[in-house]
Amino acid sequence: MSLREDAEIIIQDSIKAVLPDEAVGRALKDRTFPGKVVLVSIGKAGWQMAKAAYDVMGDRIEDGIVVTKYDHVKGPIGNFELVEAGHPVPDENSYLGTQKAIDLVSGLTADDTVLFLISGGGSALFEKPLIPADDLDALTKELLGSGAAITEMNTIRKRMSAVKGGKFAKLCEPAQVYAIVLSDIIGDPLDMIASGPAYPDSSTCAQAHAIVRKYKLTLTDQMKELLDQETPKELTNVETVINGSVRELCEAAAASAKKLGYEPVMLTDSLDCDAKEAGSFLAAIARSHQNDGKSLAFLAGGETVVSLKKFNDGVKRSGGRNQEIALSAGLGICSCTDTAIFSIGSDGTDGPTDAAGGYVDNTTILPDGMEPADGRLTNDEASLYLCENNEYPALKRTGGLIFTGATGTNVNDVSVILIKR
Repeated sequence: MSLREDAEIIIQDSIKAVLPDEAVGRALKDRTFPGKVVLVSIGKAGWQMAKAAYDVMGDRIEDGIVVTKYDHVKGPIGNFELVEAGHPVPDENSYLGTQKAIDLVSGLTADDTVLFLISGGGSALFEKPLIPADDLDALTKELLGSGAAITEMNTIRKRMSAVKGGKFAKLCEPAQVYAIVLSDIIGDPLDMIASGPAYPDSSTCAQAHAIVRKYKLTLTDQMKELLDQETPKELTNVETVINGSVRELCEAAAASAKKLGYEPVMLTDSLDCDAKEAGSFLAAIARSHQNDGKSLAFLAGGETVVSLKKFNDGVKRSGGRNQEIALSAGLGICSCTDTAIFSIGSDGTDGPTDAAGGYVDNTTILPDGMEPADGRLTNDEASLYLCENNEYPALKRTGGLIFTGATGTNVNDVSVILIKR
């Protein structure tokens, strides 16, 4: 098989291994709840997690609501209300779905339970802002383009929200909250996944102010006041279990590569740096192992960041961190043989695009001095696309976009180097 065919198999196998169905079932098996049970499921895996819970509990769940990303609902689930909303920037449906969730948990007793299913993307999808929606929209876009880490972004967003940073759990009181979490953040920090709506917040006002200074964020007077209001540091009505992580994604990719004849090497499951730098690093590893005489698969999981440049020329540009990793890596493997690098988001989306990520091999970008041909990019062209955060059209031209559709899970990203011998 070709390198691209191997890559597609590894992608399919790794995503299949981290679908939430089995893990949600395990978390609910033999579990009893004394009173009424209502379900709130949020995030990009919200529909899949809710469906798994309904398959186990059925009508024991009296009512439910799912708030997930557009095009992520795959059909009805019992009598649950299904809301699709904006990501990575909240929109009116985010606010509508969140208010419906708040209404659903209002008036419950201490014997009742909120089955709260949380996955990545919840920070945008599950939101009741304490500031005007236009201000939140501007702040979110500024954070996304600043290069801030997800934990830094969530530290700020918690303070602008009525549901983040443990505040939703407070709204559920006196009912108990049983939270099942699909982790999309390195290290599984429960107070940061979806901005921790049902977990005590470890971040402080001082840290929030430091992040504002670090990235020179533009804040209104109202935002500045909210930075000084502390979030809940203790919750007594919540039990939480973690369900799935990026390590499982990497382990599944490694197992799949091994079945295809590659010797897998785990580099890290904590990749956390600029996407372009990650691509260059992966290319350097690929170059270093060209003469090892055996087929190798190097794996790196985590979540990189993209620093967006601002342009005022009216040209629409598109891409994502995984596409940026791939195109950056492509620049460094032109001299290699039978070598490919690909990077995907486990949720099936990469940035504000319909692609899950990108694929390059040693033939994608031409060596310096060669004229473009057969859909390939020159070094200068690839560098320009990267400089403008415009990887999508570049990879579309080379056939390097990876499409999976919405996967129903969300446990960070995985990048893979394949050297075939």
